Amino acid sequence: MKKPDKAGTAPRALKTRVKKKRGLKSSSRRWLERHLNDPYVRRATAEGMRSRAAYKLAEIDDRHRILAPGMKVIDLGAAPGGWSQVAASRVRSDPARPSVVAIDYLEVDPIPGVEILQMDFLDEEAPAKLIETLEGAPDIVLSDMAAPTTGHRRTDHLRTMHLCEVAADFAISVLRPGGHFLAKTFQGGAEGDLLARLKRSFRSVQHVKPPASRDESVELYLLAKDFKGTEDQDARER
Repeated sequence: MKKPDKAGTAPRALKTRVKKKRGLKSSSRRWLERHLNDPYVRRATAEGMRSRAAYKLAEIDDRHRILAPGMKVIDLGAAPGGWSQVAASRVRSDPARPSVVAIDYLEVDPIPGVEILQMDFLDEEAPAKLIETLEGAPDIVLSDMAAPTTGHRRTDHLRTMHLCEVAADFAISVLRPGGHFLAKTFQGGAEGDLLARLKRSFRSVQHVKPPASRDESVELYLLAKDFKGTEDQDARER
């Protein structure tokens, strides 16, 4: 065991360093070192979570209380499954009849309490398939979807904003009244129309950035709470 520092403070975790190798760029080596030394990565490994992103959803829920036992959940762009793990645990999804449905074009290993669809959410059949699998309207739609980055901030923002807008359209069309929508976006503007639409459809709309989201990251999350419902839904209820 490492001895305490002279001042009597607790020992610090040893920092993992990546050796310089031919063909490995300095920027890649720095990213790998940061990843290996990230406390959320270490925590995810220790606790059996699929990714450090799981803690982003957990921290948002701890503060804003958007997940509750009995809720039905749709998780868009779920791979590798961190958000689905958190959602299934917090809504107490029954493995025999899951109340969490996840979708991604990438393969996702099975998760107890989660029904996984391997298909592209942008496929025309995907929305109906999600509702069919969930067997009803969701109480919350989650989206951690992001387009592959190009390194050009403006381009990356616009591409991810498109995914956010598609997810918002889906949420507004399927959510139960009183439901919630949480989606990744990037700092960079060009989202005025989306915010206006969300504010018309939900009673509360805000940007959130959980502690697990790195300070230097441009990612933010749009949280829209308490869906007002649509005219069609109001008509069905009357």
